[in-house]
Amino acid sequence: MMGYLGFIFASSSSARTTDHVQLDLTTAYAPKKPVVRQPKPPSVPIPMELVMTILESAYENESLHAYNALLKNCALVSKDWSYVAQKLLFRHVTLTTQTAYIAFREAVDRATLRGRSLGDAVVRMKVVLDQNQPYRLSHRSFARAVSLCPNLYELSVAIYGEGAPGMDIVGAPDASRMKRSAPSFDETTLSILRSGPQISALQFCNWTDDSSSLLQLLDVWSSLGALDISGTTPRLDKDTVEPFPCALRELRMNFQASPSMEFTSWLLHNSKGSLRVLDLAREPSPDMLDYLVSEHGTALESLTLPSCGTHEGAAAVRRCEALRELKLESAWASPLMYKTLPPGLQHLAFGVDSDTALLPVIQAIQRSDDLRVVTMHVWHGGEKHPQLAKVTTTCARKGVQLQVTKDISAFRELTRGDPVPAATYPRTRSLNNLLYMASRAATTL
Repeated sequence: MMGYLGFIFASSSSARTTDHVQLDLTTAYAPKKPVVRQPKPPSVPIPMELVMTILESAYENESLHAYNALLKNCALVSKDWSYVAQKLLFRHVTLTTQTAYIAFREAVDRATLRGRSLGDAVVRMKVVLDQNQPYRLSHRSFARAVSLCPNLYELSVAIYGEGAPGMDIVGAPDASRMKRSAPSFDETTLSILRSGPQISALQFCNWTDDSSSLLQLLDVWSSLGALDISGTTPRLDKDTVEPFPCALRELRMNFQASPSMEFTSWLLHNSKGSLRVLDLAREPSPDMLDYLVSEHGTALESLTLPSCGTHEGAAAVRRCEALRELKLESAWASPLMYKTLPPGLQHLAFGVDSDTALLPVIQAIQRSDDLRVVTMHVWHGGEKHPQLAKVTTTCARKGVQLQVTKDISAFRELTRGDPVPAATYPRTRSLNNLLYMASRAATTL
């Protein structure tokens, strides 16, 4: 008993003693386990081939200006991205002054590996030869720039004559500009162009009184498959005997006055059976339209006319049996034309104003089993047309893609016939799919 009481007394005495002792709280809790940080996974760069594929696909969804802005930002990501972005930027080159040419010449210097790479990347070039520019691009420099790009596919040339001091308005190609003089290309310039790449597409806009420049350039390249010519109406030289040698696939003409039958037959002499796209921005004469359809209508796949309001025009369209695309910028067309559209038509484009007869269009959409795209340019009150909603519902029921724009420039871009929009609809690959591929590649590598 005394042992037990002694034990209680000792315990209670010890307990009272600890009430006055300061305890070290640092040892009151179990020590924390050290934080073990997981090692940072190594960064896996996206393959440059995939980066280029993604950036290339972005071009399908952006305007050229927005696309170039995207590429300039991508060039700041890294050295590798910079190289890829620069190569894509150099695909489309614009030269308007001698200063721009000098910078371009240094960038594509064939003596360096990088210069050859950038020069090889150029596939489209646009040049402006303006006699009113104080430091204008010279003819020789234009030719040398072309010669530095061995893979050049498409060339766009705009020529402006010299006007009176202070009277020139850049970008306003009115009729008065067509009376201004400009020199023709000399033999040295033509020789440099002949030694350069054999381009496939030429866009030539002539706002001078010199009609020989076009014929000079056409004599340089025997490889042209696409030709877009506008401005001053060309005239054949008296000593021009041999017909134009190229078999054109695409032809677009937008002259201030209709070209002569002689020039048109000379230009298209070797294009019978090969011409697929014909774009006429000016109303052709009945004889000219009859000639074009008689000679080339059976092979045409895309036809653009300002209007088609006559029975003769409707009959001409009906004779183009292989037609896949028809574009009319006018807001009125003959109802007979819509009743007799070629059976294989896939893309129909037309203008709509407040007075357009849309019932024949709706009936044509309902009858067609091949139509895949309809494009409308809505203007002059067309957005309030009472049958516009009926066009929308008819297209939806038939599974036809409907494109609507109020911008004539956008309308022309949507219906250039190069390529026929129906040929690329639906799209097989989107930018989102490619971004997903990039993320998958980064996680699996």
